[in-house]
Amino acid sequence: MENTENQQNENILENQNEFKNRIDLSKLKEAVSSIKAQLQKVIVGQEDFMELLLVSLLADGHVLIEGVPGVAKTVTAKLLAKTISTDFSRIQFTPDLMPSDVLGTSVLNMKTSDFEFKKGPVFSNFVLIDEINRAPAKTQSALFEAMEERQVTIDGTQYKMSPPFMVLATQNPIEQEGTYALPEAQLDRFLFKINVGYPNLEEEVKIISNHNARKGQKPQELITSVLSEADLLTYRNNIFDILVEEKIVKYIAEVITNTRNHPHLYLGGSPRASIAVLMASKAFAAINGRDFVTPEDVKKSLYPVLRHRVMLTPEREMEGLTADKVIEMIVQSVEVPR
Repeated sequence: MENTENQQNENILENQNEFKNRIDLSKLKEAVSSIKAQLQKVIVGQEDFMELLLVSLLADGHVLIEGVPGVAKTVTAKLLAKTISTDFSRIQFTPDLMPSDVLGTSVLNMKTSDFEFKKGPVFSNFVLIDEINRAPAKTQSALFEAMEERQVTIDGTQYKMSPPFMVLATQNPIEQEGTYALPEAQLDRFLFKINVGYPNLEEEVKIISNHNARKGQKPQELITSVLSEADLLTYRNNIFDILVEEKIVKYIAEVITNTRNHPHLYLGGSPRASIAVLMASKAFAAINGRDFVTPEDVKKSLYPVLRHRVMLTPEREMEGLTADKVIEMIVQSVEVPR
């Protein structure tokens, strides 16, 4: 049954690919390949991680990266920012970090006797937040407006963030002492939650060999910028023109709706999750050179979009069930459009 369904999907793709794209995605696809090539100078394996970062970049979304220390979460985020000619800032979240340390603060100018706003590190194009769950709720909440509305309000004045603006936050799933769990409202503002695992034996050997061959050279020195800020914004606009058929929209809605009444879930996906799946699916289609979304694009998007938005019931959590497993159950229960 599954093989027949896959064959049908392949036939649909072949038939649709015979037609010329309505929009020219060749430059976008080349840019994605160039960025991947730069990252692969340093990063070994982690193809899914890199692809999800690029999809989030094109879909104008933020990412939460979770993994144990030492699996190149921070390095990959920094190198991605290096491949694009934009500003980059890094904030190390700690328990004593204040909102003003992130957003900025008003400082008295002795010459003019007026208060001037000094922008904080969040005013950048790429903002890497290391160990986001180490800061208390007050500091975490300082990011809400910046992430959702791309602006910060200080003393009644709104300060707009310059596009592109992307937050890449990391957290450690193991060491929970002295951490503050992210509230659901903040988790909902991340397009993706990306789980980064250990490399396999072959990849581990290559990582060690590459490090030895660099002879002390820093990874950032191997990376060059291959994409301008203007081109990135152009490619983002291309995403809006990707065709999504009505049956694909219904498919997304059915999956998200099923998360809200599933017996294993205490909390389901919000309408923001539906929109996130839509935009991510469009970006997946674009990086593959297609100007239309397929059910496979949707399936690829569902897991990273939903795994941090759904909440298991306490009973299922105690049984060791995972969010990804429940999402898989839901995906299998919804009929794929043909």
